[in-house]
Amino acid sequence: MGRLFWKCFLILLLFITVTVGCIIGATSLWRWAVPEQRSFEAEKLALVQQGVATALAYDDTRSARRMLQGWPQSSELPSPYVVDDNDRDLLGRPLAATELASARRHAAASAPFSQLIRSENGHRYLLFVRGSDLQQMQQNAHIKPPPPLLPITTAILISLLCSALLAWRAAKPIRQLRWAFRQLANGRLETRIRGSLGRRRDEISELAGEFDGMAQQLQQLVGAQRRLLHDVSHELRSPLARLQAAIGLARQRPDPARLDSTLERIEREVVRVDTLVGELLTLARLEAGSGSVARERVDLVELLAAIADDAQFEAQAHGRDVRFAADGEFVAEVGAELLYRAFENVIRNAVKYTADGSSVDILAHSSGDQLHITVADRGPGVPEDALQDMFEPFLRVGEDGQGRSGFGLGLAIARRAIESHGGHISAHPRDGGGLEVRISLPAQ
Repeated sequence: MGRLFWKCFLILLLFITVTVGCIIGATSLWRWAVPEQRSFEAEKLALVQQGVATALAYDDTRSARRMLQGWPQSSELPSPYVVDDNDRDLLGRPLAATELASARRHAAASAPFSQLIRSENGHRYLLFVRGSDLQQMQQNAHIKPPPPLLPITTAILISLLCSALLAWRAAKPIRQLRWAFRQLANGRLETRIRGSLGRRRDEISELAGEFDGMAQQLQQLVGAQRRLLHDVSHELRSPLARLQAAIGLARQRPDPARLDSTLERIEREVVRVDTLVGELLTLARLEAGSGSVARERVDLVELLAAIADDAQFEAQAHGRDVRFAADGEFVAEVGAELLYRAFENVIRNAVKYTADGSSVDILAHSSGDQLHITVADRGPGVPEDALQDMFEPFLRVGEDGQGRSGFGLGLAIARRAIESHGGHISAHPRDGGGLEVRISLPAQ
């Protein structure tokens, strides 16, 4: 289970604990806030006092005396005292002057179980319970349980508060994610959200990280698409301009003697455009991950040897050499056409850039279920910071300005063809000068 689960579990457990604690606290407050008024004994005493006070209000001292005489005398249920204007108890019980003075103070302050009563005939009575008797009753009292609404109301209020806090905390990152998705949908691909979540370390922060990765990948893909569209437009513009110029010259100067050269130039440019379109279609098919490529069992070492033999003829025409060395065979089920194109692009690129009088070394050896291929030349090399960029479309890093042909798509096609077979291709500086391209392919 993830961290978000345990975080929610602990928060809910904390909320339950707080709710139970608040219920216990409210109950305790109920029991101890005014204990002299919230016990069974206090309730009985209050009822008797109310009856006595009602009788005294009508000067019915006989009924009041009967109620006082019928009250059980015990430490749990103290007997009330009724003092008239002459400071005499209605039952003739002795009272100290200090007790009378204290009772009058309590009655003036509207203390519990102490009250001054004025009858309808103008007589005044002091109805009270001695302080010592109240203390004794409180010590032995049986506190009434709180009303059912008290814990229920407390639980509802705490639950509402905790639920609101939990909902706010859970909804905040969701709102941020929704905002980020809207920004992304509106084309703002630079939107990132992970930093706005602070120090969260749970599944939501991981989701935000995945969103940032997705947004970055989309930004890179859209940027690459825009660059590709720009580069394609640029590459097509040159041959189309030359075609237009050749056609214009042919119309302006309809010289039969120069017609062949003009047609030859037009044909050359058409072939160039056709080659560019073909390479773009191949690159697009590889980028889309098309699964329609037919696979067959091929000896990749034999395939490399055939390409090296073809490259040898091209190299000898420019005073260069191609040397091939391999151990054994490596048979795999692959898209032979794609890999042939990939190997040929890498080897022809090495032959094109290696120095005159030098050689291109091609080495192939297998290690377990992997085939490792190295193509090394003695060309001008590539700067360290551009080794990864050389596999991007239309990037011809390290050209020496000799006007060699190409569109910068060969190595891009090679990388995508090899990666579509689960392989890997990389470029490294060669010791002594030049470039070394390393390819690894698994047995399919």
